[in-house]
Amino acid sequence: MWRSIASNALTLFVVLLAVAAGILAWGRNQYVGPGPLAEPICLRVEKGATVASLSKTLEEQQAISYGPIFRIGARYSGKSTELKFGSYLVPAGASMEQILGIATRGGQSTCGTEVNYRIGVLSSELVVRDLDPKTGRYEEMLSFDPAAARAPTEYAKVEAEPGTRFRVTLAEGVTSWQVVDALKRADFLDGKLADVPAEGSLLPDSYEVTKGSGREALIAEMRQRRATVLDEQWANRAEGLPYKTPEEALVMASLVEKETGVPGERAEVASVFVNRLDKGIRLQTDPAVIYGITKGKGALGRGLRQSELRRKTPYNTYVIDGLPPTPICNPGRDAIKAALHPAQTDYLYFVADGSGGHAFSSTLAEHNRNVANWRKIEAERRKQEQDGSGN
Repeated sequence: MWRSIASNALTLFVVLLAVAAGILAWGRNQYVGPGPLAEPICLRVEKGATVASLSKTLEEQQAISYGPIFRIGARYSGKSTELKFGSYLVPAGASMEQILGIATRGGQSTCGTEVNYRIGVLSSELVVRDLDPKTGRYEEMLSFDPAAARAPTEYAKVEAEPGTRFRVTLAEGVTSWQVVDALKRADFLDGKLADVPAEGSLLPDSYEVTKGSGREALIAEMRQRRATVLDEQWANRAEGLPYKTPEEALVMASLVEKETGVPGERAEVASVFVNRLDKGIRLQTDPAVIYGITKGKGALGRGLRQSELRRKTPYNTYVIDGLPPTPICNPGRDAIKAALHPAQTDYLYFVADGSGGHAFSSTLAEHNRNVANWRKIEAERRKQEQDGSGN
């Protein structure tokens, strides 16, 4: 009798184990296998969201078939407390595991309606765009310059939507004064800015913010990112550079940033300035002279006068030796890298070549030929403009 009971109990135990194993296998397949999404969706992860609330949202959007499996998977993967605020594109057929990875990886939001305030060197623009999950393409809804026009009625509606994302993007070469001036008109931000940050202390980059974020907090993040980039590049800088401090390298990076808009030229431009410093030749860079006149408060709007090129100021690199005393703008990552990893050349000169880039040379004779060629191009362009205006 006892043998029969023991045998039946063992059989029941084996059956229960088999059932449990089957349930576990089914649960795992549900977690890692393709999900029910027929089309991509935008997944909004709210601040303070929990895995429980997210699983409910996912069930409502028919992105997962069984919420408890998602919650168990999040708990056992150790990611249940790692949800990152933002709006993310979830592809069709995404598994629960993939969705959890998207929601916990963070980074820049990739989906939904976005207000992007682009602060540029010559002007700023507030752009509203929306990502179509089906095509993966952004469609611009409206744009305007807050300094030149009132916000359209449509903008107020978009700004009030709870799912709208906000971003501030700084162009490479923008000055600190321009950043502060533009941020004062960002009506989705809060708080005052007491002072203009030191020139070169902000990193041109894209910054995701929330409505009502503080302006000072945003400036602090811009400072921190710039400090991180400069520290990393300084630690890995090339040998033999003519800079004693990271701050001097930052000044060089700002000159490089202002001298060329062609990414592939930055290291060559840096090499010209480094070579001139090494040989004790004055840098003779117009953007520095212009900064001495404008103090970074907008564009000069005209050519430099001979009297300005002769006037001795701390930023007139035609008169002073070495670097100017401060950066002349906020350089981007690539300009900082170029200043600390310049190309190995014997170039001492460069001039515009008519293509948007520059012609580089090692001797004054070669440089003079390049200058003459550029003057010829300028003259031809003026003639074409005159001919065009006369028709």
